[in-house]
Amino acid sequence: MNEFVCIAPSVKLGKNVKFSPFINLYGCEIGDDTKIGAFVEIQKNARIGRYCKISSHTFVCEGVDIEDNVFIGHSVTFINDSYPRATTAGWRAADRGRLEG
Repeated sequence: MNEFVCIAPSVKLGKNVKFSPFINLYGCEIGDDTKIGAFVEIQKNARIGRYCKISSHTFVCEGVDIEDNVFIGHSVTFINDSYPRATTAGWRAADRGRLEG
């Protein structure tokens, strides 16, 4: 790893995870053989499965669960706003966002 990769001790890393520079990981879980692109942040309580590719400039917030074999394109931003203003009355977010491959 290099000086431009910030991985907190609370991160659970799988085998053969590949990192680009300028990433910030804390309190998350990354599966085996996953690639993390440059300028990516993954927050606590987020989970990335095995054999995934997270492209550059991506933000994965708390509560996001990305299953195995998923490709996330460049500059994707996840949100975890349980009560967004831009929805109709009575709308409620699921407990966890989940993407499957």
